[in-house]
Amino acid sequence: MRFRRGKQLLLGLIGLLLIGSCNHDSAQRNHSTGSHSLEVTASAYNSVRSQTQGNPSIGAWGDHLKPGMKVIAVSRDLIRMGLKHNTRVKIKGLPGTYLVKDKMNKRWSRKIDIYMGRDIKAARQWGKRKVTISW
Repeated sequence: MRFRRGKQLLLGLIGLLLIGSCNHDSAQRNHSTGSHSLEVTASAYNSVRSQTQGNPSIGAWGDHLKPGMKVIAVSRDLIRMGLKHNTRVKIKGLPGTYLVKDKMNKRWSRKIDIYMGRDIKAARQWGKRKVTISW
């Protein structure tokens, strides 16, 4: 009886270690600061009807978007990684801090959209590129 209980305890500890070592997302966590970083694909979007569903000046959480705001939309897998509404995000190579104010269609993953107001030319110039984000 004592041996069986010890064996169950050992198997339970091994199971916990295995679960704890699984990395469900590949975001890197800096344990000293509590911040995360991740490489994602970044494109840009504008407040125009052809690029959005519904009112082009309202984000998915109901925020009113205005040109000049530092805002991003995130794919839904990033929301599960902690990039929730109003999370502050740094984009390597760009000045300032961006706020998560919008979310993207379910078909996207590991992707952000940088809000560029009504400046379609700037959004096209940005195109699509890999960037490192931290939050």
